[in-house]
Amino acid sequence: MLVKDPVRVCRHAALAAAMLGASLSASAAPTISRLTPPSELFSLGVQAPGTPVTSRFLAGQRFDIQATVRPSAGNTVTQVEFFVDGVSLGAITPTSTGNGSLVTTGLVAGLPANSAVVSYRGYSNLTPGVHTLTAVATEGGTSTSGASVDGNFEVVGLTAQGRPVKNIIIMLGDGMGAAHRTAGRIMAKGYAQGKAQGRLAMDTFPFTGLVMTASLDTIITDSAPGMANYVNGNKANSGQEGVWPDDTTAVFDNPRIEYLAEYLHRTKGTSLGIVTTADVFDATPAANAVHTGDRGQGSGIVDQYLDESVGSAGLSVLLGGGRKWFLPNSTNAIQPVSGAYNATNGSQRRTSSDYVLPSDIVAGWGLPASAVGALDNNRDLITDFTTAGFAYAPDKTSLVSVGPASTKLLGLFSFSNMNVAYDKINGRRGASTVVNDYGFPDQPMLDEMTDVALQVLSKNTNGFILMAEGASIDKQAHLMDSDRWMLEVLEFDRAVQKAQEFAAANPDTLVIVTADHECAGAAIIGASTKTPAQLLTLAQGTDHTAATQRDGVVGNYQAAGFPKYTIGSDGYPGLSGTVATDITGKVLIGYGANADRYETWLTNPQPTQDSQQPFVAIGTSNPNPNLSSYPGNPNVRNSSSTNTAGTTASGASGHVGVFITGQTSLTSAGNQAAHTAADVPLSAYGRGSYQFTGTYDNTDVFFKFAQAAKGVAR
Repeated sequence: MLVKDPVRVCRHAALAAAMLGASLSASAAPTISRLTPPSELFSLGVQAPGTPVTSRFLAGQRFDIQATVRPSAGNTVTQVEFFVDGVSLGAITPTSTGNGSLVTTGLVAGLPANSAVVSYRGYSNLTPGVHTLTAVATEGGTSTSGASVDGNFEVVGLTAQGRPVKNIIIMLGDGMGAAHRTAGRIMAKGYAQGKAQGRLAMDTFPFTGLVMTASLDTIITDSAPGMANYVNGNKANSGQEGVWPDDTTAVFDNPRIEYLAEYLHRTKGTSLGIVTTADVFDATPAANAVHTGDRGQGSGIVDQYLDESVGSAGLSVLLGGGRKWFLPNSTNAIQPVSGAYNATNGSQRRTSSDYVLPSDIVAGWGLPASAVGALDNNRDLITDFTTAGFAYAPDKTSLVSVGPASTKLLGLFSFSNMNVAYDKINGRRGASTVVNDYGFPDQPMLDEMTDVALQVLSKNTNGFILMAEGASIDKQAHLMDSDRWMLEVLEFDRAVQKAQEFAAANPDTLVIVTADHECAGAAIIGASTKTPAQLLTLAQGTDHTAATQRDGVVGNYQAAGFPKYTIGSDGYPGLSGTVATDITGKVLIGYGANADRYETWLTNPQPTQDSQQPFVAIGTSNPNPNLSSYPGNPNVRNSSSTNTAGTTASGASGHVGVFITGQTSLTSAGNQAAHTAADVPLSAYGRGSYQFTGTYDNTDVFFKFAQAAKGVAR
């Protein structure tokens, strides 16, 4: 059994010399092709002066160490030994148990025969500074030889500077760049004679900086590492949450990094709350507590919330959509069968998206038996949550009635992503059937969820972390549905105000507002020179050329003027009835990372189909058949004079827009606009907020949080 803190010591220099001699005496030697944590020292063979150390940790923060070893032809890996600054962590062999493992099966294609992935789980280091990580591999078979490689990592030392922050609130506007914020301000507050007539709540935060958002593998991140980098301090590959990439095919065995919520729960007893307008399995919410190499593993992700995150991160509040993962599915199938939906309750649970953890993770991270997982498609996860002491709210009415009195709260308000603010507000005003078509007419707004979450979490005298996400700023920007994402910004900002009010009343609280990345390259290009009636006439006419429907509509510079929306008492455009985003001189949005679309400049009466909804595209057997008539994607929305069903649907009967050629297209996601590499604004309020100025990496935010939790000057 591998010992976590071995007493035997071997100096790396002497060992490397011995391995070099062994390699020279043999005809071949093994190759170490991956060493984790990632480092420039390993990848390039040198840590260039002035370049940042790739992997950084808090003192005592846990992480996994791993190497991929490729033996020479005819040989097998017999042992791997990891050293930190020359101190051995113990030898790992094919028979090792406990927190060490040497795995030769289930590896990715392309590796030589007998390759091995070797792991040491749950390591931590208390000494600040840059440390050398050495992996020494030995092979046996037709010859005996060895190989040694170096990497490095840094432990960041923090010193208490004053009073600690007790509560951390992360307000995450998914995909929200500077233009998204500005457009929301123009709509909500208006301008006159060049000056904004008011500020969004996020505009009033006293400190603002710019965040660089790249992930480990690309300058343009997706939401999984975009969120996780903020809350574990380390870069990850796109699509991965709380882990580094590895060379196994299993997606729940990747080398882990401890999240901020896990670290603070372990060291201070804090709680964690996750609130989102998306499906709770989605990348941003999951990247606060779940460890997986594939953000799409819905059944395993939601199971991990209960089986592990409640204990490891103090998860106490989970609110959003995603009921489809929590419902039992006895058939283990999700496709229509003979024209009828096989799982009639909307369940998407399948064994193929579930998880079982390997024993070395369980041992190394000290997890209980309940965290091991199981391939249990027929699990009733809602019942399991309530058995574990969570109150359950299926709608807004129950959220506000049972939520505030709870100490643990689960709320699931739709099958998958919740309806967007535009459609929820229209439903509340009695002016839309969209929420009825989706089957969930009584959904809460994000500010209502955030308010209840704060009431629940503040009962923990040790403090809490809350992540509240405005998810569909991103989702509607992907779809280039400008009016809908602007309403999402307004809904998000109302939640920001709730967080700000809480911090004002509880001065040991830090609040930040930021994004995981920018989406679509959104730009405010001007304002409409036509009235809504004139735009409708153009959309119903026969001339859809650029000269008529673009050049004759888009007012730039002085022609843009100052759009003026009327805002109702509920905080959204229009005093009653349908949300009034079609006004004379309405804000017009262009996109730098756009896909092909047809643009009428009018509000789309129906949202584009959401492929994550279980019943959305199965025709008349759909319990909510109207969904199948919604526009299939932006490439067909407003594309024809008839409103036919499915993927050829137009935005509204008789509405045709000018064709705008895209510069990119996420065709696999339904002809969508893409994320960009633009820096995103971060604004901060409350204790420790002064740290968040300048331009910094997203991983730096983690260490600013940690400094705040340790103690800040003001």
